[in-house]
Amino acid sequence: MANKKYINRLFDETVQFTLKSKGALVIVGPKWCGKSTTASRYAKTIIDLMPLDSRQDYLDLAKIAPSNFLNYGPKPILIDEWQHVSFIWDQIKYEVDKTSEFGQYILTGSVTDKSNSELSEENSRHTGNGRIVRKMMRTLSLYETGESNGSVSLSDLKNGIFDSSFTDKGLDDYAYYICRGGWPLAINQNRDVSLAQAKDYCEVVITDDIFSLKDIPLRKDEQRARKVMRSYARNVSIAATDETLRDDCTSTDETFDKDVFAKYINALKNLYVIEELPAWNPNLRSRTAIRTRETRHFTDPSIGAAALGITPEGIYKDITTFGLLFESLVVHDLRVYADTIGAHVYKYRDSKRREADAVIQFSDGSWALIEVKLGGDDDIQAAAENLVKIAKDIDNEKTGNPAFLMVVTKNKVAYRMDNGVYVVPLCCLKN
Repeated sequence: MANKKYINRLFDETVQFTLKSKGALVIVGPKWCGKSTTASRYAKTIIDLMPLDSRQDYLDLAKIAPSNFLNYGPKPILIDEWQHVSFIWDQIKYEVDKTSEFGQYILTGSVTDKSNSELSEENSRHTGNGRIVRKMMRTLSLYETGESNGSVSLSDLKNGIFDSSFTDKGLDDYAYYICRGGWPLAINQNRDVSLAQAKDYCEVVITDDIFSLKDIPLRKDEQRARKVMRSYARNVSIAATDETLRDDCTSTDETFDKDVFAKYINALKNLYVIEELPAWNPNLRSRTAIRTRETRHFTDPSIGAAALGITPEGIYKDITTFGLLFESLVVHDLRVYADTIGAHVYKYRDSKRREADAVIQFSDGSWALIEVKLGGDDDIQAAAENLVKIAKDIDNEKTGNPAFLMVVTKNKVAYRMDNGVYVVPLCCLKN
């Protein structure tokens, strides 16, 4: 059977630029999101540590002759699932520093490893001398899958550019996108095959992956793992405490030790199954207190739908859950788009119980407030008014005026309200 056609990723530009400007690139993210497929397009040599029959030979070479291992062939060299040879990290830094050449190595992995857990864009200077960077690859956005027409660009909105536009996607489509997710293997397949990918992913996490981490030893208990996943899914897009989640996992005749529960959550983080949305902390004119608890999200909203056993048809039975999962879908896509333009996504919440479901902080310090609404015109109007009130309370002398205010919806028309707030269907957005 012919290989499935490659789906162009926004992340491709990130890989291309990094290989032109850094010695090595560490690509992390959830398994099955396409890291290996994308990375292999830019590698001249591939060391695949996934197959068991060849892994040991590579491990032996890496231990006995690390320099030979890291000069195995022409560069860039892709070391796929590199956490199996994480002991070679210092040698990688040495090889990168020795020549100061760009584009030497691409490392991919679906598990956070101790040796690079502190590596990030912000502090890579300390762990890789500024020549090794870590980038997170996410599952596909709706723009990448072709379901968003990309008629409204975040970059254009930031620069005051906007034209009204239209999408033919509606509520049924978003119900399907939530349950299908952005898994490359789920795209352009028949419906049953597409929907099976998130279910299979969730099952592998519950029955195997969560108990496979050497750094976070957990006694195998699939029933408890399933409860943790379901509890997290019931609280997606909510700033729920660990105690709330833990209580949701227990019944009157059982207990859940908080330290053990913390291990489950840390395991899910290390596997890139969950990625919480941090709080935004701007300067305010008033004495209103900012709430700083992170908001719960899976790295792909379909994981939450699969954990709850929700189908595109069944999601209508609980409109509240539908709304929370739709918000998570929007946050996922905003993160994909923000990554490509050097921006970051946060959540705003204050002691007046006002919220903005997402805040985009651009690289130049400018910012935008975003609300997500699955409801109709009244909900959209209320959300827009809420954004205006929040923006007025933010100290623009210190923070600047907002680049834009936007309500993301399931509606079909993108337009600008009289108060300046943009109303944009998710399937019109792109970076």
